[in-house]
Amino acid sequence: MEPLPQLTTPPPSPPLPPTSTNRHHVILDDPSVQSTWSHRAWVASGCIAIAISLVKCITAAINSCSWLEPIIAGCFGYVLADLGTGVYHWAIDNYGSASTPIFGPHIEAFQSHHETPWKFTWREFAYNIHELARGITFAVLPLNFFSNDPLLHGFIAVFSGFVLFSEQFHYWAHDTKSRLPPFVVALQDAGLLLSRSQHAAHHRPPYNQNYCIVSGMWNGFLSEYKMFETLEMLVFSKLGVQPRSWNEPDNEWKQKETINPLVK
Repeated sequence: MEPLPQLTTPPPSPPLPPTSTNRHHVILDDPSVQSTWSHRAWVASGCIAIAISLVKCITAAINSCSWLEPIIAGCFGYVLADLGTGVYHWAIDNYGSASTPIFGPHIEAFQSHHETPWKFTWREFAYNIHELARGITFAVLPLNFFSNDPLLHGFIAVFSGFVLFSEQFHYWAHDTKSRLPPFVVALQDAGLLLSRSQHAAHHRPPYNQNYCIVSGMWNGFLSEYKMFETLEMLVFSKLGVQPRSWNEPDNEWKQKETINPLVK
Protein backbone atom coordinates (compact mmCIF):
# COMPACT_ATOMS: atom_id res chain seq x y z
CA MET A 1 0.00 0.00 0.00
CA GLU A 2 1.49 3.30 -1.09
CA PRO A 3 1.90 5.94 1.62
CA LEU A 4 -0.47 8.84 1.43
CA PRO A 5 1.13 12.00 0.06
CA GLN A 6 2.02 14.50 2.71
CA LEU A 7 -0.05 17.63 2.67
CA THR A 8 1.90 20.83 3.00
CA THR A 9 0.41 24.06 4.18
CA PRO A 10 0.98 26.77 1.59
CA PRO A 11 2.65 29.92 2.85
CA PRO A 12 0.23 32.66 3.79
CA SER A 13 -0.56 35.07 1.03
CA PRO A 14 0.84 38.56 1.47
CA PRO A 15 -1.70 41.19 2.38
CA LEU A 16 -3.34 42.77 -0.58
CA PRO A 17 -2.05 46.26 -1.33
CA PRO A 18 -4.46 49.09 -0.77
CA THR A 19 -6.43 50.23 -3.77
CA SER A 20 -8.32 53.35 -4.63
CA THR A 21 -11.47 51.77 -3.22
CA ASN A 22 -10.04 51.46 0.28
CA ARG A 23 -7.71 54.44 0.22
CA HIS A 24 -9.73 56.12 2.95
CA HIS A 25 -9.17 53.14 5.24
CA VAL A 26 -5.42 53.24 4.56
CA ILE A 27 -5.30 56.85 5.72
CA LEU A 28 -7.38 56.11 8.79
CA ASP A 29 -5.02 53.28 9.74
CA ASP A 30 -1.83 55.29 9.26
CA PRO A 31 -1.48 58.24 11.66
CA SER A 32 1.74 59.32 9.93
CA VAL A 33 -0.29 60.78 7.03
CA GLN A 34 -3.30 62.13 8.92
CA SER A 35 -4.10 65.78 9.53
CA THR A 36 -4.53 66.94 13.11
CA TRP A 37 -6.30 70.01 14.45
CA SER A 38 -2.88 71.54 15.03
CA HIS A 39 -2.03 71.06 11.35
CA ARG A 40 -5.33 72.60 10.31
CA ALA A 41 -4.78 75.57 12.62
CA TRP A 42 -1.38 76.29 11.07
CA VAL A 43 -2.81 76.04 7.56
CA ALA A 44 -5.60 78.44 8.54
CA SER A 45 -3.14 80.91 10.04
CA GLY A 46 -0.93 80.79 6.94
CA CYS A 47 -3.92 81.37 4.65
CA ILE A 48 -5.11 84.26 6.82
CA ALA A 49 -1.68 85.89 6.71
CA ILE A 50 -1.66 85.64 2.91
CA ALA A 51 -5.24 86.91 2.66
CA ILE A 52 -4.39 89.98 4.78
CA SER A 53 -1.45 90.76 2.50
CA LEU A 54 -3.61 90.36 -0.60
CA VAL A 55 -6.36 92.60 0.80
CA LYS A 56 -3.82 95.29 1.71
CA CYS A 57 -2.41 95.12 -1.82
CA ILE A 58 -5.86 95.45 -3.43
CA THR A 59 -6.93 98.24 -1.06
CA ALA A 60 -3.75 100.25 -1.70
CA ALA A 61 -4.08 99.72 -5.45
CA ILE A 62 -7.67 100.99 -5.40
CA ASN A 63 -6.75 104.04 -3.36
CA SER A 64 -3.83 104.90 -5.64
CA CYS A 65 -5.63 103.90 -8.86
CA SER A 66 -2.50 101.97 -9.79
CA TRP A 67 -2.92 98.32 -10.71
CA LEU A 68 -0.11 97.55 -13.14
CA GLU A 69 2.78 97.65 -10.68
CA PRO A 70 1.17 95.29 -8.11
CA ILE A 71 0.25 92.86 -10.90
CA ILE A 72 3.83 92.87 -12.17
CA ALA A 73 5.05 92.35 -8.60
CA GLY A 74 2.68 89.39 -8.30
CA CYS A 75 4.08 87.87 -11.51
CA PHE A 76 7.58 88.16 -10.08
CA GLY A 77 6.27 86.48 -6.93
CA TYR A 78 5.00 83.51 -8.95
CA VAL A 79 8.25 83.15 -10.87
CA LEU A 80 10.47 83.41 -7.80
CA ALA A 81 8.28 81.06 -5.77
CA ASP A 82 9.29 78.25 -8.12
CA LEU A 83 12.96 79.16 -7.71
CA GLY A 84 12.60 79.49 -3.93
CA THR A 85 11.04 76.06 -3.55
CA GLY A 86 13.85 74.62 -5.67
CA VAL A 87 16.59 76.10 -3.50
CA TYR A 88 14.83 74.95 -0.32
CA HIS A 89 14.18 71.47 -1.71
CA TRP A 90 17.84 71.16 -2.81
CA ALA A 91 19.07 72.23 0.62
CA ILE A 92 16.98 69.81 2.68
CA ASP A 93 17.57 66.94 0.25
CA ASN A 94 21.34 67.34 0.55
CA TYR A 95 22.12 68.74 3.98
CA GLY A 96 21.05 68.22 7.57
CA SER A 97 19.23 65.39 9.30
CA ALA A 98 16.20 64.65 11.43
CA SER A 99 18.02 66.22 14.40
CA THR A 100 18.65 69.55 12.63
CA PRO A 101 16.99 72.36 14.63
CA ILE A 102 13.78 73.78 13.16
CA PHE A 103 14.11 72.03 9.78
CA GLY A 104 14.71 68.48 11.07
CA PRO A 105 11.16 67.13 10.58
CA HIS A 106 10.96 68.50 7.05
CA ILE A 107 14.40 67.12 6.18
CA GLU A 108 13.41 63.68 7.45
CA ALA A 109 10.12 63.79 5.53
CA PHE A 110 11.76 64.78 2.24
CA GLN A 111 14.49 62.17 2.54
CA SER A 112 12.07 59.34 3.32
CA HIS A 113 9.94 60.58 0.42
CA HIS A 114 12.62 59.31 -1.98
CA GLU A 115 12.22 55.79 -0.63
CA THR A 116 8.45 55.56 -1.14
CA PRO A 117 7.40 58.54 -3.28
CA TRP A 118 3.98 57.02 -4.01
CA LYS A 119 3.12 57.15 -0.29
CA PHE A 120 3.17 60.93 -0.66
CA THR A 121 -0.30 60.71 -2.23
CA TRP A 122 -1.68 59.18 0.96
CA ARG A 123 -1.13 62.37 2.93
CA GLU A 124 -4.10 64.44 3.97
CA PHE A 125 -4.15 68.06 2.85
CA ALA A 126 -3.37 69.88 6.11
CA TYR A 127 -0.71 67.37 7.10
CA ASN A 128 0.98 67.89 3.75
CA ILE A 129 1.36 71.68 3.92
CA HIS A 130 1.30 72.59 7.63
CA GLU A 131 5.10 72.93 7.96
CA LEU A 132 5.16 75.54 5.20
CA ALA A 133 2.06 77.22 6.62
CA ARG A 134 3.83 77.69 9.96
CA GLY A 135 6.79 79.36 8.26
CA ILE A 136 4.51 81.56 6.16
CA THR A 137 2.64 82.67 9.28
CA PHE A 138 5.78 83.83 11.07
CA ALA A 139 7.25 85.48 7.96
CA VAL A 140 4.20 87.25 6.51
CA LEU A 141 2.27 88.48 9.57
CA PRO A 142 5.00 90.96 10.66
CA LEU A 143 5.08 92.42 7.15
CA ASN A 144 1.32 92.88 7.28
CA PHE A 145 1.63 95.01 10.42
CA PHE A 146 4.57 97.16 9.33
CA SER A 147 3.96 97.85 5.65
CA ASN A 148 1.16 99.13 3.41
CA ASP A 149 3.19 99.12 0.19
CA PRO A 150 1.02 97.59 -2.58
CA LEU A 151 4.09 96.44 -4.52
CA LEU A 152 5.47 94.60 -1.52
CA HIS A 153 2.15 93.02 -0.68
CA GLY A 154 1.50 92.11 -4.32
CA PHE A 155 4.77 90.22 -4.36
CA ILE A 156 4.42 88.71 -0.88
CA ALA A 157 0.83 87.51 -1.34
CA VAL A 158 1.58 85.65 -4.57
CA PHE A 159 5.03 84.40 -3.58
CA SER A 160 3.95 83.10 -0.17
CA GLY A 161 0.70 81.69 -1.58
CA PHE A 162 2.49 79.57 -4.17
CA VAL A 163 5.15 78.52 -1.66
CA LEU A 164 2.45 77.50 0.81
CA PHE A 165 0.66 75.30 -1.71
CA SER A 166 3.83 74.05 -3.41
CA GLU A 167 3.62 70.79 -1.48
CA GLN A 168 0.12 70.29 -2.87
CA PHE A 169 1.45 70.90 -6.40
CA HIS A 170 4.18 68.38 -5.56
CA TYR A 171 1.48 65.96 -4.38
CA TRP A 172 -0.39 66.33 -7.69
CA ALA A 173 2.85 65.65 -9.60
CA HIS A 174 2.94 62.20 -7.95
CA ASP A 175 -0.62 61.31 -8.83
CA THR A 176 -2.00 60.12 -12.16
CA LYS A 177 -4.02 62.36 -14.45
CA SER A 178 -7.06 60.14 -14.11
CA ARG A 179 -7.21 60.94 -10.39
CA LEU A 180 -6.66 64.70 -10.69
CA PRO A 181 -9.29 67.42 -11.13
CA PRO A 182 -9.49 68.55 -14.78
CA PHE A 183 -8.37 72.10 -13.96
CA VAL A 184 -5.18 70.74 -12.34
CA VAL A 185 -4.41 68.63 -15.42
CA ALA A 186 -4.98 71.68 -17.62
CA LEU A 187 -2.60 73.80 -15.53
CA GLN A 188 0.03 71.05 -15.58
CA ASP A 189 -0.27 70.66 -19.35
CA ALA A 190 0.07 74.43 -19.75
CA GLY A 191 3.26 74.43 -17.69
CA LEU A 192 1.76 76.60 -14.96
CA LEU A 193 1.97 73.82 -12.35
CA LEU A 194 4.54 71.08 -11.94
CA SER A 195 3.77 68.06 -14.11
CA ARG A 196 4.28 64.39 -13.29
CA SER A 197 6.59 63.85 -16.28
CA GLN A 198 8.89 66.72 -15.34
CA HIS A 199 9.12 65.81 -11.67
CA ALA A 200 9.83 62.14 -12.44
CA ALA A 201 13.45 63.03 -13.27
CA HIS A 202 13.99 64.08 -9.67
CA HIS A 203 13.28 60.52 -8.50
CA ARG A 204 15.89 58.91 -10.74
CA PRO A 205 19.59 58.55 -9.78
CA PRO A 206 21.56 60.57 -8.92
CA TYR A 207 18.60 62.55 -7.52
CA ASN A 208 20.24 65.91 -8.17
CA GLN A 209 17.97 67.76 -10.59
CA ASN A 210 14.45 69.18 -11.00
CA TYR A 211 14.11 70.41 -7.42
CA CYS A 212 11.62 73.20 -8.20
CA ILE A 213 8.03 72.21 -7.37
CA VAL A 214 5.68 75.09 -8.21
CA SER A 215 5.74 75.13 -12.01
CA GLY A 216 9.19 73.68 -12.65
CA MET A 217 10.00 76.56 -15.01
CA TRP A 218 13.46 76.96 -13.45
CA ASN A 219 14.47 73.31 -13.60
CA GLY A 220 15.87 73.36 -17.13
CA PHE A 221 17.92 76.52 -16.56
CA LEU A 222 19.31 75.33 -13.22
CA SER A 223 20.29 71.95 -14.66
CA GLU A 224 21.79 73.32 -17.88
CA TYR A 225 24.04 75.81 -16.08
CA LYS A 226 24.76 73.46 -13.13
CA MET A 227 23.71 76.06 -10.59
CA PHE A 228 23.18 73.61 -7.73
CA GLU A 229 26.46 71.83 -8.48
CA THR A 230 28.18 75.22 -8.21
CA LEU A 231 26.50 75.89 -4.86
CA GLU A 232 27.56 72.45 -3.64
CA MET A 233 31.18 73.17 -4.55
CA LEU A 234 30.96 76.51 -2.76
CA VAL A 235 29.53 74.92 0.39
CA PHE A 236 32.19 72.21 0.32
CA SER A 237 35.04 74.66 -0.19
CA LYS A 238 33.87 76.90 2.66
CA LEU A 239 32.46 74.39 5.16
CA GLY A 240 33.90 71.04 4.09
CA VAL A 241 30.41 69.49 3.94
CA GLN A 242 29.55 67.19 1.06
CA PRO A 243 25.97 67.02 -0.25
CA ARG A 244 24.24 63.67 -0.25
CA SER A 245 24.00 63.76 -4.05
CA TRP A 246 27.79 63.32 -4.32
CA ASN A 247 27.66 59.86 -2.82
CA GLU A 248 26.06 56.69 -4.11
CA PRO A 249 22.62 56.65 -2.48
CA ASP A 250 22.25 53.98 0.18
CA ASN A 251 19.27 51.67 0.47
CA GLU A 252 17.36 54.11 2.66
CA TRP A 253 17.63 56.77 -0.04
CA LYS A 254 16.86 54.67 -3.11
CA GLN A 255 13.27 54.35 -4.19
CA LYS A 256 11.74 50.99 -3.36
CA GLU A 257 10.91 48.97 -6.44
CA THR A 258 7.21 49.27 -5.73
CA ILE A 259 4.51 50.82 -7.83
CA ASN A 260 2.07 53.02 -6.01
CA PRO A 261 -0.51 50.48 -4.87
CA LEU A 262 -3.20 53.12 -4.91
CA VAL A 263 -2.79 53.75 -8.62
CA LYS A 264 -4.29 51.40 -11.15
